[in-house]
Amino acid sequence: MSKSDIGLIGLAVMGQNLVLNMADHGFSVVVYNRSADKTDEFLAGEASTKSIKGAYSLKEMVENLASPRKVMLMVKAGDVVDLFIDQLVPLLDEGDIIIDGGNSLYTDSTRRTNTLKEKGILFIGTGVSGGEEGARTGPSIMPGGNLGAWESVKPIFQAISAQVNGEACCDWVGKEGAGHYVKMVHNGIEYGDMQLISEAYQLMREGLGMSADECHQTFSEWSKGVLDSYLIEITAAILTFKDTDGSPLIDKILDAAGQKGTGKWTGISSLDMGVPLTLITESVYARCLSALKTERGVASKIYPRTQAPVTEDKQIILQSIHDALYASKIISYTQGYMLIKEAEKTFSWDLNYGGIALMWRGGCIIRSTFLAEIKRAFDEKPDLQNLLQDAFFEKAIKTSEPNWRKAIIFGIEQSIPTPTLSSALAFFDGYRSETVSANMLQAQRDYFGAHTYERIDAPRGERFHTDWIQSGGKISSTSYEV
Repeated sequence: MSKSDIGLIGLAVMGQNLVLNMADHGFSVVVYNRSADKTDEFLAGEASTKSIKGAYSLKEMVENLASPRKVMLMVKAGDVVDLFIDQLVPLLDEGDIIIDGGNSLYTDSTRRTNTLKEKGILFIGTGVSGGEEGARTGPSIMPGGNLGAWESVKPIFQAISAQVNGEACCDWVGKEGAGHYVKMVHNGIEYGDMQLISEAYQLMREGLGMSADECHQTFSEWSKGVLDSYLIEITAAILTFKDTDGSPLIDKILDAAGQKGTGKWTGISSLDMGVPLTLITESVYARCLSALKTERGVASKIYPRTQAPVTEDKQIILQSIHDALYASKIISYTQGYMLIKEAEKTFSWDLNYGGIALMWRGGCIIRSTFLAEIKRAFDEKPDLQNLLQDAFFEKAIKTSEPNWRKAIIFGIEQSIPTPTLSSALAFFDGYRSETVSANMLQAQRDYFGAHTYERIDAPRGERFHTDWIQSGGKISSTSYEV
C-alpha cells in the first residue's frame, strides 16, 4: 500500500478543511483524531471520494507516512500540542517533521524548535489564517522554525495557500518562533481593523442615524476603493442579514465581545519590547470594556449621553469617517511592522518584510488592497525604517488627516467612543512631533526618584541629576549600591 504525503491530527473544522484542500491539490493524507467517531464521520463524508485515509492510533498514522514523515497538528494551543509531540517523538525517525498549525504562542514554538532539534526531529510552527473558508479554498500560511524542514513541506503549503497574481501567500518567515510571531501580529492587526470598522459603523448608526441597509450600501461602496478588504466585505454582508422578524440581525447581537488571547499577546509583546502599539492594544481594551455590559448599563443611567445637533451634510461626515478609517488602518499596519522589526532585532531573526505583506495579501483575515503597497515599499527599500516614511503612505496620511480629525471630533460631539480611531491619531501626532512633553516627565522622575535626565545641549547618553529639593546632594538612582 502506498504511503501518504502528510498526516494531520485534529479533525475540527479547520483541520478537516485543510485536509480536503490538500487532497484537492493532489496530496495524499492520513488523518487521526482522538475521537474515532469523528474520524469515521469525516471519512464517510466529503473525504470518501478523495485520497484521504484514517488512522486509529498515532502509530498507525506514522506507519502510513512516506519518509521524511510529516505530521501536522491542528489542535488547541498549549499543553495539548506538547502532549501530542511527546507521543509522536518515540514513533518518528531522525529528520522527520512535526508541524504545529494552531495559534500557539511564539515562545512555545521557539522552545519546541530547539528541544526537538536535540532529538533529531525538525519542527515547524506555522500560522494559518483565513478561517474555515480560507482553510478549504486557500489560507495565508506563515511557517517558521527549523529551516531544514522547509523544502519538504514547501510544495504542500504553497500549493494549498491562497494565490495572488500567481504568487503563493506562503513563504518561509524565519527561524524558531518567527512564523507564529508574525501570525500573532497579524491577529493583533486583525483586532485593530475590526475595532476601527466597528467604530465607523457606530458613528454611522448612532451619530448619523443611518439604518443597517444604509450602512450596508456605504460599506459596499467603500469596499470598491482604497478600503477594499475582507473585513469591509464581510461587514457589508453582515448588515444584510435579517432576524426571523425581518429586523436587522446585527441589532439583536449583544454588544459584549469575546477574545481568544492573540491580541493580548501582541500587546504584551509590544510592552516588553517598548514599541508603541497603541491602536492594537486599545482594541483589546475596547473588547474588555465591552464585556462590562451590566456595569455599562448602570453607568448609562448615571451619565446619560448628550448629542450635539448634526449641522453638517451627511455625505461630508461620511467622507470624514471613510478617511479616518483609512488613515487609522495605515497606522495599525505601521505599528504592527514596527513590532515585527523590533522582534527581528531582539531574537536575531532574518525576516522578509515584503514577503510578509505578500503572505497577507490573500487568504487571511486582514487581506486588503494596500498590502501590495507595503510589499512595494519594502521591496524598493528593504531597510525602510517606518511605513510612514514611504511616499505612498505619506500622501495617503496627508490627504486623510483633515477628515481624520473631523471624524473624531464628530464622535466626541455625539458622545460616541472612538478609542482606536483616536489613539491612531494621537500616535501619529506624537510620531511626527520633534518635541513632545517627555522633558517634563523626565524632570518629574528625577525630582522624586533621582532617575537622571539627558540635556539638549549635551551628547546623547550623558546623564544629569538636579538636587531639586536641596537635600539629596548629587546622588542619583544610578549611583545606588546595594
